[in-house]
Amino acid sequence: MPQRFSHIDFASVHPSVQLGAYAETVSRAIERLEADRIVPRIWNADHTVWKPAPDDTPDRLGWLDLPRQMRNETTELDAFAQEIRRAGYSHVVLLGMGGSSLGAEVLAQILCGPSSRAPALLILDSTVPARIRGVSDSIDPARTLFIVSSKSGSTIEPNVLYRYFHQLVARHVGGECTGSRFVAITDTGTPLEKLARDREFLRVFINPPNVGGRYSALSYFGLTPAVLAGVDIGHIIERAEMMAQYCSAGSPLSQNPGAWLGAAIGALAKIGRDKLTIAASPSFAGFGPWIEQIIAESTGKDGRGIVPVVGEPIVRPECYGSDRAFVYIRADRGDNDKLDEAMSDIRDAGHPVILVRLDDRYDLGAEFFRWEFATAVASSILGVYPFDQPSVNDSKERTSAMLAKLGSSGAPPDVRPFGSVSELMRQARPCDYLAIMAYIPQTPDVDEALFHFRRSIIEEQGIATTLGYGPRVLHSTGQLHKGGPNSGLFLQIVSPHGDDDIPIPCKDFSFGMLADAQAAGDFQALRRRGRRVARVDAASIPGLT
Repeated sequence: MPQRFSHIDFASVHPSVQLGAYAETVSRAIERLEADRIVPRIWNADHTVWKPAPDDTPDRLGWLDLPRQMRNETTELDAFAQEIRRAGYSHVVLLGMGGSSLGAEVLAQILCGPSSRAPALLILDSTVPARIRGVSDSIDPARTLFIVSSKSGSTIEPNVLYRYFHQLVARHVGGECTGSRFVAITDTGTPLEKLARDREFLRVFINPPNVGGRYSALSYFGLTPAVLAGVDIGHIIERAEMMAQYCSAGSPLSQNPGAWLGAAIGALAKIGRDKLTIAASPSFAGFGPWIEQIIAESTGKDGRGIVPVVGEPIVRPECYGSDRAFVYIRADRGDNDKLDEAMSDIRDAGHPVILVRLDDRYDLGAEFFRWEFATAVASSILGVYPFDQPSVNDSKERTSAMLAKLGSSGAPPDVRPFGSVSELMRQARPCDYLAIMAYIPQTPDVDEALFHFRRSIIEEQGIATTLGYGPRVLHSTGQLHKGGPNSGLFLQIVSPHGDDDIPIPCKDFSFGMLADAQAAGDFQALRRRGRRVARVDAASIPGLT
């Protein structure tokens, strides 16, 4: 049983730091936060912390109260998990994108061992046909529970995935029983809630409406799939509650873990150290993509933003540019020898390094809250509003327009190669970064090939690299790509779908056409903003053939 969070002293949740020459920069930022009373104003839902205009800020700060609020729901969720286990389900498949799936994915990856007696949790956050076929081929539809997860209830990806799996389940269990194999998580009054009620879903979980998608890991969106997968969500909530206390308005800033971290990453970004590079102990490696989304989607606006760098190879310190800041998430009970040595060398080379020490895996609950609060504080330093994503809709609208044309012309979206890697890299400037957007099936071999590709870019070009698989990249870093600083080089990787393509029931387009339309729509949106972008076939990248 994990150590109870209430027994952990403050030193273990406060980030220690080796800032070197940048310590004074961070100290001045903390002094400004204190003078401006930023922390009390956040807790009081004062929107002028970020910008004078937004009038919906009080409706986006529900995450501050989520740990206390969800504590009252853990008994119900535990009982539901027991019900599902008794029913003999072998799998739970979560159909969701971005904030509707990332929190659950992180909880399951970090906290669910292979010996769990709970159903296996599979996350399906892709429209790439090979990925969908891989999930459908690995389950018994008659023994699988499907969770349709969408805050707005109108997100295209979970909606069309529901159509596909509803049809698949109906063929195995009969149309009358199909609804009982589905669960919905959404806000009140959404199209998804209506669908779930009309189709008699097994359960409908209505999330607090004042919680944005990327701040929802500690809500039903994160906790419901996690508890079904066997996670002890009571411990998660307990740790989150204690972190919320540490981050409260009454805590001195020097002893406020979330505010201190936010002050550090925000102040470093303002002076050019905006490539926030996350290194983590192996047991916490799965936490990086969640940090990536909350930082990128929250801060990447108005030509500003922090670029989170996750899953990047560790290279020689001299390969890193002057735009780097490092956060080392260190599990004290893990195998950290190599990372300890690498982070020490990076610190000695003059790069700022923030060390976050964790006692055990259930500290993940505290980290969700810490990083949410840190992001809100960093956004105040950058002068951006962290609770919207105005640039995301551009790609969505372009995708919708392409799909509408398919019904009349039948012409597939244009995803032909445009430029090349070498042409794109010739445009690189100091302190740029390469964003790799891979609209191809994710496999261990593909991960390894792109890992080595990223290493070659860092070592040869001296710039940071990021990697996201399409179309979920649109929901994780898409806002930063289009609304953040113009320091990105954007590389789309595509490949033909061939015989893997899958029709979507009652639609004029297939999953392959949808994935291609999403790639093409984002490509157009990037070019419209004057971004440097190329699109290549996967065969042109070593190891992807």
